[in-house]
Amino acid sequence: MEKVLKSGAGWRIGWNPAGTYQGLVGGDDWAFELTAEELADFCRLLGQLVVNIRSIALELMDEESIACEAESDLVWMQLAGISGEYGLRLILNSGRSCEGNWSADAVAGLITAVDSLKFF
Repeated sequence: MEKVLKSGAGWRIGWNPAGTYQGLVGGDDWAFELTAEELADFCRLLGQLVVNIRSIALELMDEESIACEAESDLVWMQLAGISGEYGLRLILNSGRSCEGNWSADAVAGLITAVDSLKFF
């Protein structure tokens, strides 16, 4: 398995199978590493959030805001915003105390990249 780094406007995500921290998430001016388990939870929870927020958004008016949270033992995540414009927030629940967020402009590209990371 080889290294993968994907990036776009306002987001980065990567995988390197060597070492303690195989994953990487970040924005334009920040990044932190994730263990394989943290990265797997990040990808799984993001998928769950997307499904949930899309189903809930069908019941809302365009100007109504929504926030949807998902959590594992390793990470906490939240998608929040208005119809189709959702920011994403991530907090590690482990001892490293990392926190990151992506603007609504960056989230669609990040979701697409995460959907393509099916190798771990």
